[in-house]
Amino acid sequence: MLCVLSPVIGAQPAGTREGWTLVWRDEFDVPDGSRPDPSKWVYDLGGGGWGNEELQTYTDRAENAAIHEGHLVITARKERFTGGDGITRDYTSARLKTLGRFAQTYGRFEARMQVPRGQGIWPAFWMLGADFPTAGWPVCGEIDIMEHIGREPTHVYGTIHGPGYAGADGPSSHVPLSGPVADDFRVFAVEWEPEVIRWYVDDRLYATRTPADLPAGSRWVFDHDFFMLLNLAVGGRWPGYPDETTTFPQTLTVDYVRVYKRSK
Repeated sequence: MLCVLSPVIGAQPAGTREGWTLVWRDEFDVPDGSRPDPSKWVYDLGGGGWGNEELQTYTDRAENAAIHEGHLVITARKERFTGGDGITRDYTSARLKTLGRFAQTYGRFEARMQVPRGQGIWPAFWMLGADFPTAGWPVCGEIDIMEHIGREPTHVYGTIHGPGYAGADGPSSHVPLSGPVADDFRVFAVEWEPEVIRWYVDDRLYATRTPADLPAGSRWVFDHDFFMLLNLAVGGRWPGYPDETTTFPQTLTVDYVRVYKRSK
């Protein structure tokens, strides 16, 4: 499903979304230089490609994730860095998750963000089933709320992955915006309810998925708790790799993350 969207700028006031009740949020309203709130976020660390042949090492350094002017800023840097695995790589970045801190079944999950730009740059706001540590991927399920790849500057993707429909086989939709995604802050969201997931950019619906969209014989696994992730990858099979046009550092700037449940 395709539709062309124009930007809508401005944050949705907390707790005022009709039909929904705010249950979790991070507004990042803390002093500059602060680290992400450890009661809400933990880090994924290391390199090794993360299953996608990515180039970065994820760290827990303030250089890669810190609060600035009321925003969480995740920064991808071109720098030689040796991770905990003893391997030196050429890029660093950060990947944050709410695993062990917050998870929920169904609801509206949204973030207001300004994405980076450039060939080989891959920001994402997504979710994994909370049983990921035991069930593994893709059995746990994955909901990609927003993925953006630098070689397609006007497009945003929303995808689901599960057993029998993982990776490139995951049902996916993309929406072309009226200009580069990186030009403005935008609100990326899913509304996830029993047997349906809807994707939005700036409150405009652009995709809907139900069990009918899965390959024959596949199982809909979106019926249990999921946790959230925010990350900024460098390179990978899908976005390709940085080239002579790519500049560093690149930043994913997050104004807020909010989670709602349906009002009764």
